[in-house]
Amino acid sequence: MCHDAFPAYRGKMEYECLGCGKSFPTDQLLYTCPDCGGVFLLKDRNCNELKKLSGGEWRKIFDARAGMRCTPLRGIFRFYELMAPVFEPEDILYLGEGNTPIVAGAPALQEYAGIPFSFKNEGQNPSASFKDRGMACAYSYLRSLVRRHHWKDVLTICASTGDTSAAAALYGAYVGDPIKTAVILPLGKVTPQQLAQPLGSGASVLEIPGVFDDCMKVVERLADRYRVALLNSKNSWRILGQESYAFEVAQWYGWDVEDLALFVPVGNAGNISAVMSGLLKMRCLGIIEGLPKLFGVQSEHADPVWRYYSKPVQERKYEPVAVRPSVAQAAMIGDPVSFPRVKKLVEAYEEAGGTFSVMQVTEQEIMDADMLVNRHGHIACTQGGECFAGMLRAGKAGLLQNCREAVLDSTAHALKFIDFQNMYMDGSFPDAYGVTPDARLANRPVSVLTEKECRGLDRMTLAERAAAQIASMLGLEPLKKA
Repeated sequence: MCHDAFPAYRGKMEYECLGCGKSFPTDQLLYTCPDCGGVFLLKDRNCNELKKLSGGEWRKIFDARAGMRCTPLRGIFRFYELMAPVFEPEDILYLGEGNTPIVAGAPALQEYAGIPFSFKNEGQNPSASFKDRGMACAYSYLRSLVRRHHWKDVLTICASTGDTSAAAALYGAYVGDPIKTAVILPLGKVTPQQLAQPLGSGASVLEIPGVFDDCMKVVERLADRYRVALLNSKNSWRILGQESYAFEVAQWYGWDVEDLALFVPVGNAGNISAVMSGLLKMRCLGIIEGLPKLFGVQSEHADPVWRYYSKPVQERKYEPVAVRPSVAQAAMIGDPVSFPRVKKLVEAYEEAGGTFSVMQVTEQEIMDADMLVNRHGHIACTQGGECFAGMLRAGKAGLLQNCREAVLDSTAHALKFIDFQNMYMDGSFPDAYGVTPDARLANRPVSVLTEKECRGLDRMTLAERAAAQIASMLGLEPLKKA
C-alpha cells in the first residue's frame, strides 16, 4: 500500500451550503442543506496549512507523483491534498481513472479551425467517460464511511442518461459487499451501448418514461426519504473527484494555463463547476499564476445556462427549459442540479481575473463537428463535437484572440454514441433532431460484387474478380513489370 509515501496531511472537510452558507460535518450522507435545501461544495477548513508550501513546491510534488508506483496516489489522487485529504490509503478506489491523454488536433483540422487545439480524451477512462473521476472519489468516500460506521448494507442510486449509470455500476461492482447499485434511466433515451454497461456490471436497471430531469426527481425523493447513497452530481464528492480534470490540464501544460481556452459541455453543470473549482484552488495556492478563458457549451435543445448568461447581468433570471431531443445526449438536461454551483463559482472566477462564457450551438453544428473531427482521426463523442462546434463559434465571435491553444473536453468515447453516427451516415435522423447529413461527411459501405455475381465461383476466381473490381473503383495503377 506504500504507506510511507502517502501524504501525512489531513484536511477537515465540511459541506458548505451555497444557499444559506451553513456548514455541516461529512460523517454522514448529505446531499442538500437540511435547513434551506441548497446544494453543497466541499471545503477543507485546514487548507491554509497548504499555503505553507509555495506554488513551485506543490508543482514539484505533483510532478514527482506522476511517476510513482503507489496505487492510492495514482490517477486522480496524485493531487490528494487538493481533493479529498481525509481518506486513508485503504479507502481509495483506483480502477485506472484519470491521467487521460490530451491529443493535439489533426493538422488539417487545426488549419480549418484557425486556432491550435487539443482534445482531452475522457473516453479513455475505465467506463469510457469522465464520470469515473467523480465515482472514484464518491466510492472512496463511501468506503471510508463503511469502514468507520461498520455499515452492513448500502444501496447506491443515480439517475442517468447513460454515462453516470455505467460508471456507478462499474465502481459498485468492483467494491462489492456491502454496496449494491441501482440506476434509473429514461425509457428509450439511452443508447444501446450505454444501457449494456450497467446491465453487464450487475446493477438493478430501472426505466421510467420521460427524460433525465424526470428520473432525477425520482432519485431526489428516494434520497430524501430513504437511506441511499445518491451518486448524481448533487453528491459533492462527485464534484470533488471531477476537479482532477483541471489539475491534469494544468500539469500537462507545465502549470501555465493563463492563455488557454477550455471548452466544457454543460449538462447537469457538475463538470463545469468542478473545472472552475479546481482552477480556483490552484490559483489560490499559487500553483498556477493566472486563469484560462473558460467556455461552457450547450445545445439549443437544452440551454438553460446559456439563456441565463446571454442576458445582461441586471436582466438575468434562471429558468429551467423543456428539453428537445439532442445528439449531445449526456447534456440533454433542462434543469441542471449544479446551476447554483456554477453561479457562485463564476462570480469567484471572474473576481480572480478569469473570464467565463457560454456558447450555444445547433444540433446540426454538433453532428457536423462530430463527424468532421472523427473523420480526422479523433475519437470524440457527440459532447466532444459540441465543444468543437462551440470553439468554432467562439472563434468567429472574436473570443479566442490571444489564446495560445484551446482544450476541448470529449467527455466519453465515440463508440458510446455510435448510433448517432449511423443515423448521420444513412440519413435516418428523426425530424425532432433537426439534423441533415452533409454528403461530404456521410460514408456508406459499397458492395464490390453481388451475391448473384459470386454464385458458383471458386475462392481464387472470386478473389481475382473482387480485386480487379476494387482496383477499378479505387483508381489503382497496375505495378509495372521489371
